[in-house]
Amino acid sequence: MKILITGANGYIGMRLLPLLLDMGHQVVCTVRDEKRLSVDQDIRNQIEVVEIDFLKEPRPDLLPKDIDAAYYLIHSMSTSTSDFGEKEALSALNFNTYIEETHCKQVIYLSGIINEKILSKHLQSRKNVEETLYKGSCPVTVLRAAIIVGSGSSSFEIIRDLCEKLPIMITPKWVKTRCQPIAIRNVLNYLAGVLGRSACYGDSFDIGGPDILSYKEMMLEYSRIRKLSLSIVDVPFLSPKISSYWLYFVTSTSYKLALNLVDSMRVEVITSDTRLQEMLEIEPISYAQAIQLAFEKIEQHQVVSSWKDSMVSGRFNSDLKKYVKVPEYGCVKDKKSQKLENPQQALENVWAIGGDRGWYYADFLWKIRGFMDKIIGGVGLRRGRTHAHEISEGDALDFWRVILADKKKKRLLLFAEMKVPGEAWLEWEIDEDNVLHQTATFRPKGLSGRLYWYTMLPFHYFIFDGMIRNIATYSPKNQRALNS
Repeated sequence: MKILITGANGYIGMRLLPLLLDMGHQVVCTVRDEKRLSVDQDIRNQIEVVEIDFLKEPRPDLLPKDIDAAYYLIHSMSTSTSDFGEKEALSALNFNTYIEETHCKQVIYLSGIINEKILSKHLQSRKNVEETLYKGSCPVTVLRAAIIVGSGSSSFEIIRDLCEKLPIMITPKWVKTRCQPIAIRNVLNYLAGVLGRSACYGDSFDIGGPDILSYKEMMLEYSRIRKLSLSIVDVPFLSPKISSYWLYFVTSTSYKLALNLVDSMRVEVITSDTRLQEMLEIEPISYAQAIQLAFEKIEQHQVVSSWKDSMVSGRFNSDLKKYVKVPEYGCVKDKKSQKLENPQQALENVWAIGGDRGWYYADFLWKIRGFMDKIIGGVGLRRGRTHAHEISEGDALDFWRVILADKKKKRLLLFAEMKVPGEAWLEWEIDEDNVLHQTATFRPKGLSGRLYWYTMLPFHYFIFDGMIRNIATYSPKNQRALNS
């Protein structure tokens, strides 16, 4: 079968893609920016990629006509605190227009559980998308899930941040709300299982794990598995807005996502039927098993996708391609070069920068800068990086975004997503003479931008000098280089 995946560079899409290829299907991926599809060359050679922004007016003849089935995996909850419902409705409407031009026989949509009479804005939006898709020309299969637990999922990473960092929590009353978490492996089982199954056409199904837990119970169970000490005191007077700020400052989530999550956490999401589980003979994975499986992937550095790499986790939602060409005029720069004795090790050091490895010099200053960024509404350093030694274009890297990552040409280019009065790039390149070039470029916005650069200049002098020196000399056997 020829399968279309929309939102192919999202958390679910990145995991579904290799599964469909292993099943022998042809796959067409739609993304807003082809550079942001972070897959290896082997997978890239097997797929067709089409650039489509479903928020824009549909353009004819972009999709192949011989599409057999399509996965609709587009969600906008992280992009806005007010109009994401309108964006999701528009995306679904435009998707219908595109799919009408094909021979598609089934659309599969991953939605949220909507069994309560009063829904959050997020869940109401998902319900509206369902209704829009049903009005299209193609039969629809809807899978309704609650919290998805897996390495890199937003829900798992938020619980992980909270439990790993806070031995004592004073929490709002929504921690008593019950939900039915489902393991990412089971979600993929369901998504693949309904494909081409005519009995599922024109129907919706609840999917969930075997456990019904409150958010408080989920955090306590996580702490038990991780052997952490955790005490939770819930109080009734923390408002949704205060709760959102609390999540924003303690975890790696964005404020927009935190506000929408808190709004949804006040609604119980529990399955009402097990029809699909019985039809597909799927063995549900417990919440405890899902956590253990997630950490197996984390410890093996095999996290396939993370919500942190989505554009909405950062400052910009725009096309990355316009930042690839670093400007020359109207900018201030810090350029440094160093001859390399071991260029291959230096290249590996560049590719491992950020996250747990850090920034090779004065990490405490980077942490202070990240904290200051978080205070004023930026992303801070908490996103880290998805892989310890691999970088793809579009990945989040602490408070930077990877714009270009070409290991063959030995060049890495980052664009700043911290809040600054202007635009900033950080670049490393190793030339044919085995010289490492490090360039920090800042295009200031007005007087405040220039004042910012010159205020930071003394720090830049020491930090950038120490950084290139340690990148050039660091090796796993020489940990002291990071502290010199």
